[in-house]
Amino acid sequence: MKTVKISLNSIDKVKTFVNEINRFNAEFDLVSGRYVIDAKSIMGIFSLDISKPIDLNIHNTDDLDEILETLKPYIVTEE
Repeated sequence: MKTVKISLNSIDKVKTFVNEINRFNAEFDLVSGRYVIDAKSIMGIFSLDISKPIDLNIHNTDDLDEILETLKPYIVTEE
């Protein structure tokens, strides 16, 4: 599993983020405090506080490099 910190601080960013990650078969979770939601769920994302960076867990996938390249506009810092 790979964890990166991302920023989804606008409605447009959330929409494009969900569209981008839905192209991949990998499992994605967003973690904000004690809440863990499916990152492919636009409604789930809007239930979080998107004003602050959120941890994105990318579960075992062969496409990790491609996923990280696609997510570059959203990544705040890599851990």
